[in-house]
Amino acid sequence: MIPQASWKKSSFSGGGEGNDCVEIADLDTHIAVRDSKDPARTPLTFPATAFAPFLQALKGAGTSGPGTHHAS
Repeated sequence: MIPQASWKKSSFSGGGEGNDCVEIADLDTHIAVRDSKDPARTPLTFPATAFAPFLQALKGAGTSGPGTHHAS
């Protein structure tokens, strides 16, 4: 658990209370990612330098082609 983190919810968080999404926290050298529905679980952490390529890979997952998987 990362108690000092300032968590930010995605702007794509669905309606209602916006609990159907992920939250991120900037931890200086790492970025933490957690499920907003279960914030007590251990978050995933990425080196800050790996986070932008991770996001780009997610954005690229929306392209058509063989083997492409779409998250719903």
